[in-house]
Amino acid sequence: MTISMDPGAAALLDALHTAGYAAYAVGGCVRDSLLGLVPHDWDLCTSALPQQVIGLFGAQQCIPTGLQHGTVTVKQGGALYEITTFRTEGSYSDGRHPDEVHFVPDVREDLARRDFTINAMAYNEKEGLIDPFGGQDDLKNGILRAVGAPHQRFTEDALRILRLYRFAARFGFALDPATAQAAEELCAHLDCVSAERIEEELAKLLAAPAPAAYLDEKILDVILPELAPEALTAAKPVVDACPAGADNLPVRLAALLLSLGEDGTRRALKRLRCSNACIEETAVLVREYRAGAQSRRAAPAETTIPDLTIYTRHLLGQYGLKTVQRLAALGAAMQPKRAADFERLSKLAERMDADGVCCRVSQLAVNGRDLMAAGIPAGPGLRRVLEALLDSVIREECPNERDALLARAQQISAS
Repeated sequence: MTISMDPGAAALLDALHTAGYAAYAVGGCVRDSLLGLVPHDWDLCTSALPQQVIGLFGAQQCIPTGLQHGTVTVKQGGALYEITTFRTEGSYSDGRHPDEVHFVPDVREDLARRDFTINAMAYNEKEGLIDPFGGQDDLKNGILRAVGAPHQRFTEDALRILRLYRFAARFGFALDPATAQAAEELCAHLDCVSAERIEEELAKLLAAPAPAAYLDEKILDVILPELAPEALTAAKPVVDACPAGADNLPVRLAALLLSLGEDGTRRALKRLRCSNACIEETAVLVREYRAGAQSRRAAPAETTIPDLTIYTRHLLGQYGLKTVQRLAALGAAMQPKRAADFERLSKLAERMDADGVCCRVSQLAVNGRDLMAAGIPAGPGLRRVLEALLDSVIREECPNERDALLARAQQISAS
């Protein structure tokens, strides 16, 4: 078994080996390499103690990111690499972090503390693959399995429960039955995990190609208690039908939380400490889709072309192109038989945005100073005139031209 090593990681391993230390690439970079994927990060482990690592590579090249846990970050070739001393771990009093670590000389002892077999492999060019727990076979068979006793792994660190479903969703793997059973039995321990870490894992799970099969009802009942079981069941196929990827997280969150309404969605995401931008975008999608489901004006298949044009311009003016495209994606997922209609909405918005079609007050051919110069007094009324002008332009009752807008403004002001 040969893995194509990252040059920087290979140089660090060579330096450690030359100095007489055991050293390997470990974890996700080995897993991804075996899957034919390009690793995002190359983590290394070694028999060298942290101070020995610093002594070998020099203080200028080293960042003491986690000395108490044996980790030193080393600068190499313009990149950063984490090098961690082989270790075992003591008890986990808080259900998240080891109370103490013990440095050990054997990489196999280090691999035994890791979460899943596919993450418990090490590699160097001389020795090849070190795989004491059958991670390579589990990769080939598409199975996600805990290292050793699943109950022990999840009792040590409850976050591993969410990582189980996240990794399985990412790769489309089946769950080892004993591992899945332990995760469900111990999921109440997720109360030990911070809201930020829960949100991070949920976001990564929802970014997977087809996450619905991994939205386990018992797990979701703990991390999203606001969501009723029947609502989760209804949401699953919609979530899968939404576009994948981190950029589409608000779309999939909206599909998942649609039953909560706008206010419920905001409360749930705020409790999970989502970013303000994600909360706002998701809530907007929920609000606009639910409003559209109750209103003919928001249903592309039931509107004439002029009505759709007006609706699209209003959406663009209020939210911008990305939100309109996400709203269309949510609509297509919710109503697959009308996917072509929502695609029409998305394409129309894209064309309007590219053409600079007037959808906002700032895009009008006149501004407040122009109106005041024409005799319209300053104050709240001025803003109302500008908004009325925009509405006239959007409805194509008045062209977006200076003279026409000034004449229309006099009519609005006089009425």
